[in-house]
Amino acid sequence: MADVSLKKRIWGWFFFDWASQPYHTVLNTFVFGPFISSIAVAYYLGLGFEEQVADAKAQTIWAWSTAIYGLTIAIMAPIFGAMADSSGRKMPWIFVFSIMYVVGASLLWTADPTGGNLYWVLIFFGLGFIGAEYALIFVNSQLPGLGTKEEIGRISGSGFAFGYAGGVVALLIAMLFLVEQGNGKTVAGMDPLFGLNAAEREGTRSTGPFSAIWFVVFMIPYFLWVREVRSDHRKSSFGQAIGTVVTSIKGLVHRPSLGTYLVSSMFYRDALNGLYAFGGVYAALVLNWEITQIGVFGIIAAIGAALFSYLGGFVDRALGPKPVIIGTVIVLMIVCFVIINVTPTTVFGMVLPEGSSLPNTIFYVSGVFIGGMGGILQAASRSLMVRHCEEDKSTEYFGLYGLSGRATAFLAPLLIGIVTAITQSVPIGISPVIFLFLIGLVLLRWVHPNGEERA
Repeated sequence: MADVSLKKRIWGWFFFDWASQPYHTVLNTFVFGPFISSIAVAYYLGLGFEEQVADAKAQTIWAWSTAIYGLTIAIMAPIFGAMADSSGRKMPWIFVFSIMYVVGASLLWTADPTGGNLYWVLIFFGLGFIGAEYALIFVNSQLPGLGTKEEIGRISGSGFAFGYAGGVVALLIAMLFLVEQGNGKTVAGMDPLFGLNAAEREGTRSTGPFSAIWFVVFMIPYFLWVREVRSDHRKSSFGQAIGTVVTSIKGLVHRPSLGTYLVSSMFYRDALNGLYAFGGVYAALVLNWEITQIGVFGIIAAIGAALFSYLGGFVDRALGPKPVIIGTVIVLMIVCFVIINVTPTTVFGMVLPEGSSLPNTIFYVSGVFIGGMGGILQAASRSLMVRHCEEDKSTEYFGLYGLSGRATAFLAPLLIGIVTAITQSVPIGISPVIFLFLIGLVLLRWVHPNGEERA
């Protein structure tokens, strides 16, 4: 009976990834993020800017917005984590941040395709995104209690795989029945459901409420099956939580592997988040893809992520998470280098015949590797964090993990924004992510595969 209970708890935990994935897959990367960029382009064209300048300004404002979201998450994540650990309660926090997710996603319906309320849309998007990221920190902190050190990698990988599968299903539904192409039809050749007005982009705008409803429905198994152990911990004040976080950060001096790992992951996860945030935007601005085309790209990438994440969990169990992280970072650096050297008419500077499909093909293949390697990297990173983690302080440590993942979350968007603004080139603007990956890779040299233990 205990085994059945544990299995249900693990499956309940998996369902958070399934429920929350559409914010990242449908909204952030493949549908609404590119849609926001198109709104921004329309806004700047309306102000009289030329198309290339409008494109660059659209990427810049998206970069600054995602930088602000990341900084907000970084500042508060470890403090909230310390407060949760002191009280022994995680579920109330997850519930509150889930509400932020639902409200933020729902309000995306109000987006004006002409850019009339561009800044409000960015605020609404940030509300939901921050809620999703905060909730993830607390859900991640439950991972150490789901299995042994050897089992955690497989569980983490399976969770990401299940989540990406949910992202594929949600994205497929959105593309088939909601998101309109330039001709006003969905990729299934039909009008958007529920009488949505394609001319007003209501099909695309509806992906916000759709993601909110998806989250509400599929969080039910999570809240039914995941139970936390009641404790006699006392509530911590905000000031006490800050003190706890400061003490934890100072304590990293005596935990050099953990400290180095947090800094390393800070850079390579920032690079990955930058790649996710700007992948669809890049396709829209450089390759001139429609939202539906980007959605198909997203489905391919998410399928790759689900498959690779699942298989990566077994590699993690066999080799440990550190070699997995190193391998995926190297592959992602290569993919980034390839992408920034592809335009609609050239590949690595070589001019292509008119109408060549090679750039699109390269980008589709790159999408498989971005999704696949990104999924493995996130799962293995979570697994390596568990190896550095004390279970009774899991939320605090995962708060620090969230801090490291977001402390410089403004850096990739900021660098992309600066380089794009200086060069007025969207492809060159993406190049900083390669250097962030490289810094993280070098720092992994001093991270021990079993935490502070010496293997």
